[in-house]
Amino acid sequence: MVSDRTPQRKSSVTVIGAGIGGLTAAALLARKGYKVLVLDQAIVPGGCASTFKRKGFTFDVGATQVAGLEPGGIHHRIFSELDIELPAATPCDPACAVFLPGETAPISVWRDPQKWQQERQKQFPGSEHFWQLLSTLFQASWKFQGRDPVLPPRNLWDFWQLTKAVRPDTLITLPFTFMTVGDALRLCGLGDNLRLRTFLDLQLKLYSQVDSEETALLYAATALGVSQAPQGLYHLQGSMQVLSDRLVSAIERDGGKVLLRHTVESIITTNGKATGTTIRNQKTGEVWTENADNIVANVTAQNLVKLLETDSIKSQNSAKISDKSVIKSAVSKLPNQMSGYKYRVDKLPPASGAFVIYLGVKEGAIPANCPPHLQFLYDYDGEIGENNSLFVSVSHSGDGRAPKGMATVIASSFTETRMWWNSVDYEGLKQKYMEGAIARLSEYFDLSSGAIVHQECATPRTFARYTARDRGVVGGIGQRVPTFGPFGFANRTPIQNLWLVGDSTHPGEGTAGVSYSALTVVRQMEAQFS
Repeated sequence: MVSDRTPQRKSSVTVIGAGIGGLTAAALLARKGYKVLVLDQAIVPGGCASTFKRKGFTFDVGATQVAGLEPGGIHHRIFSELDIELPAATPCDPACAVFLPGETAPISVWRDPQKWQQERQKQFPGSEHFWQLLSTLFQASWKFQGRDPVLPPRNLWDFWQLTKAVRPDTLITLPFTFMTVGDALRLCGLGDNLRLRTFLDLQLKLYSQVDSEETALLYAATALGVSQAPQGLYHLQGSMQVLSDRLVSAIERDGGKVLLRHTVESIITTNGKATGTTIRNQKTGEVWTENADNIVANVTAQNLVKLLETDSIKSQNSAKISDKSVIKSAVSKLPNQMSGYKYRVDKLPPASGAFVIYLGVKEGAIPANCPPHLQFLYDYDGEIGENNSLFVSVSHSGDGRAPKGMATVIASSFTETRMWWNSVDYEGLKQKYMEGAIARLSEYFDLSSGAIVHQECATPRTFARYTARDRGVVGGIGQRVPTFGPFGFANRTPIQNLWLVGDSTHPGEGTAGVSYSALTVVRQMEAQFS
């Protein structure tokens, strides 16, 4: 994985953002002797994988399931490296139950490979050659990923790591590099299979942010294959918060510091290098600069550009700044090396936001044998999202998310972000979406009078407020052919000693993906000091 921890204190690192990607990078670096400072504007760590509490209920903010807890999985590897215990979890089986329009029986994505094969053969007759293609590509891609390649490479060391990961079995994927899932469906004579395509659209939207016609085939093979054993998706005991809490404990154990309610207002660069950050204490209003040898940004690519556009202070010291006019008089200026980067960011297709409704309900509202995760599409003619589809997570009795005799139901749909910012009647729009979601959920859950104990919702504006993600977008960059894997955004940025982690660099696989991203940055940083 990474080299052994050294007893001598190494260089200083500031980590912007206490999401899972930032916390993982910080924990690994602190374990290896770096002086680590983590900053986040929220009141709890975890970002989109954090939680909040209401009336005895614990709600997962965004992410509700975890991959990579199995032996050899990314979380298992990292927690072993950090010498901390993995959280208790149960496998999701099925990983998801998908209900297509007008159907009362779901398509169950079983964890057992043979059981899943039987299910898909029953649900989609004549499609097995397509699924076998995906399986072949998944096996090759998963082995390749397990060798820790650096994608996309940005220097000779990165390229060497990529080359070492390539084996003869990797070459089978090359002819499919520029294909989409839609291309593969047509290649297999399944291009007109509306039911299969719709199922794939629903599943892929969760991972790749785009549908089967746009999702890169190699990416889809991994995203769709990770639900089966020996891999799998897991439901954490307690809440998603346990991941970030354990990472914070590891950071502090190894001498690092985590400061919440502290906003990073700009990244300072000097002669093409990142040298520090401008920080504001939200509670006191105090503003200061903090020098660092390396800066790890656990933010979106859009946020990264904004942090570099206001490089207002060129201080070589960590002196306190009492004159706030210094900040106010900042001149918007992007370092020259970032002009091409900004152009690429600006040309990205619009990213999705999410509308999420959080319900605390009486346990009787949940049907018997309800799967932990469900997906509903209500109309073949409508778009995925905008209340025409819902991804639903349901708590289990005794899993720590609800009082005895109660349960949580979290339902989300993708939504276009712009209307939430431009709406004249924002509260009215929220109410309309909430009522629509409850009406849809009532078709499966018993949400009759008195069943709902608590309800509230989140919109892109909510996510922007609490996670600071630009426009409140979620899920990372769409995994189209021009933006996935070898063509995606790198951990290395054009600014020396400035690193990007999170779902802009390894999107679509939730906490597992951003943890791969963090691991790569740590390896790259270690290499420059070796």
